[in-house]
Amino acid sequence: MRDAAINLRALPEQRDLIDHAASLLGKNRSDFMLEAACERAQAVVLDQVFFSLDADRFKQFTDLLDEPAGPNPGLERLMAVKAPWSKRSA
Repeated sequence: MRDAAINLRALPEQRDLIDHAASLLGKNRSDFMLEAACERAQAVVLDQVFFSLDADRFKQFTDLLDEPAGPNPGLERLMAVKAPWSKRSA
């Protein structure tokens, strides 16, 4: 059961747009807005680039980043393909 209220003010045009989109999905305004807000919040949280490591793990992490890249046959095949705009017509 939901028991935390979230209130906000919107322009009538914004409310109408939200209501229209919600109706297209068969949802009410509250469910639509809560779902959209949660999706955006999850994206923001997942996009964070800061993470914390102790000194030993940080050293391991930077060592891995500093290692030269190993062979990548798929990338080599991709790079061997000529770009369509660089091919000459016969």
